[in-house]
Amino acid sequence: MSTVLTNEQLNQFQEDGFCIVKNVIPQELIERLRGECQRFIKEKDDEMDRKGVEVDEINHKGKRYFIALRYKDSKTMQDLIFGKEMEQITRKILGEDVFLFLEQYVVKAASKEAMTFSWHQDSGYLDFEHKPYLSIWCPLDDVTEENGTVYLLPYKEAGVKDRIDHVLQEGTNDKIGYFGDNPGIPAVLNAGDVALFSSTCFHRSGANKTDKSRRVLLIQYSAEPILKSNGEPLYWAEPFIKSGENINAYI
Repeated sequence: MSTVLTNEQLNQFQEDGFCIVKNVIPQELIERLRGECQRFIKEKDDEMDRKGVEVDEINHKGKRYFIALRYKDSKTMQDLIFGKEMEQITRKILGEDVFLFLEQYVVKAASKEAMTFSWHQDSGYLDFEHKPYLSIWCPLDDVTEENGTVYLLPYKEAGVKDRIDHVLQEGTNDKIGYFGDNPGIPAVLNAGDVALFSSTCFHRSGANKTDKSRRVLLIQYSAEPILKSNGEPLYWAEPFIKSGENINAYI
C-alpha cells in the first residue's frame, strides 16, 4: 500500500491538531459521492417540507445542510469510509483498533443569505468526557476562502488541546468555544484532498459567496466506541480495524 499519510504530516497533526493530505480520494469516487449528496439533500428538503419548517436543528433549507447517519444506505459512501486510504490514515493516527463514529454530508448552498459556521471543537458538541476522535474533512468540490472552506486553529494558538465547554448561539444553533480574533488557517483544497483534524482542534468555516454549493463529506473515527451514559453508542460504533486488520472492507 502506498503511503497516504507521511510521518511529517503525522507529526504536524500531533503538534497542531490538524494536517492536510493531497490526492487521497479518486475522482471517480468523488463523482459518485456528489450524486449521493444531492440525493440526500432532496430527501432532507422533502422532510422539512412535510414538517412545514425552514430550520431543522442546524439544517437551514436551501442554505446549509448537515446530513448524517446515512452510510448504510449508500454503497458509494461505504467504498470510501472503509477503503484502503481511510484504513491507512486512521491506523496511523488512532492505532490498531478503529471504529466509525459518525459520517455526515456538510453542504453550504449558494445563497444570498450566506451562512458561516462558528469556532468550535467537534468534541464541544458532546457533553460528556471521551477520548478525542479523528475528523476527516473530504471536500467534494474545490474549496477556497471564497466558497466557505474550513479554517483551522493550531493548538498553540488556541491555547488549549483538551475539550472545553461551548456556548449555544441563538438563531443558528451553533455551539461556540473560541471567541478570540485569530482568523485561523484556511484549508485551500481540491476535490479529493482531505483535511485531518482532532476532535479537540478548533475550526470554523466561512460563508459561501459563490453561485455554487460547497459540498463536503465529513467522516469521524474513534479508537474506541463512544458511548452514552447508558452504555449505548452515541452514533455508530462500527468496527473498522481490529488488531491492525481491516475487518469491514467493502468490495
